[in-house]
Amino acid sequence: MSRRDQSLAALVAVIWGFNFVVIDWGMGDVPPLLFVAVRFLAVVVPAVFLLDPPPVPWRTVAAVGLFMSLGQFAFLYVAMDAGMPPGLAGLVLQAQVVLTIVIAAVALRERPTGPQVGGVVLGVIGLVVVGVGRGGHVPAVALGLCLTAALMWAIGNVVSRASGATGGLSLTVWSALVVPVPLIALEALLDGPGALAEGFAAFGWQAGVSTLYTAGLASLVGYGIFNGLLSRNPSAAVVPWILLVPPVAIGSAWALLDEIPSPAELLGGAILVAGVLVAQRRARAVAPEVSDPTRCTPDPSRPRSPARPEPAGR
Repeated sequence: MSRRDQSLAALVAVIWGFNFVVIDWGMGDVPPLLFVAVRFLAVVVPAVFLLDPPPVPWRTVAAVGLFMSLGQFAFLYVAMDAGMPPGLAGLVLQAQVVLTIVIAAVALRERPTGPQVGGVVLGVIGLVVVGVGRGGHVPAVALGLCLTAALMWAIGNVVSRASGATGGLSLTVWSALVVPVPLIALEALLDGPGALAEGFAAFGWQAGVSTLYTAGLASLVGYGIFNGLLSRNPSAAVVPWILLVPPVAIGSAWALLDEIPSPAELLGGAILVAGVLVAQRRARAVAPEVSDPTRCTPDPSRPRSPARPEPAGR
């Protein structure tokens, strides 16, 4: 990667890491499901009128939107509303890497490599350490909801991979179409139509700024830059930059919200990130066997034996 692309990758990681603090700051008294719906309404309009539909079946677009957008962010916002700290949320969501490997192995019969197996094991250990050391300030329900958000993201990854869909900006925008209406309907069903009116009334300037950031910067600008990087560089050179997201999320929450992580959370987070790093390593290629040159050099005076015919059906 060029220095310019490295700088852009670091910028995306900062935007995505700071996103968690912005969500927590802007949500306030707005119901989390309504907040997600408004965010993705801002993603769709006006971008959907400017971008052509992605070249994949509509069922794929709907499935990606259902899991990656609706499922992931609905559970994330509800988890944060239930008491999940923003910094820790940015860390726990990285469980999507190890969950993607496990789901792909089951659903797509993709045999995991040795590093991937080791990464999954480290990731599970890291999550256990985070769960045990979360302390009383992180409700177990909030942690479970955040892990479910990571699971939704992982399922969306596998759906996209199985269909051959590219992760372009067009897919991000068009798949967001499935988010607003179901979430608004679900909010009205759970809390009543009056909750929608109260939620919109509570939608002040902080919620508006937060929505502009999450929809404009995190979704459109962030994914636009990131997908551009993927088009110019190998995935192995781009994807590891996502590992800067948890430190940015934890650091910004620490600086702006006085959210001090416990030693166990830091230890578990370090183990989880290490698992992600290990899982992204390529399996070491087996070196070709080097034979004795004197045995490899054919003797021109010796006639060659006829080639053995290949068995039928192979």
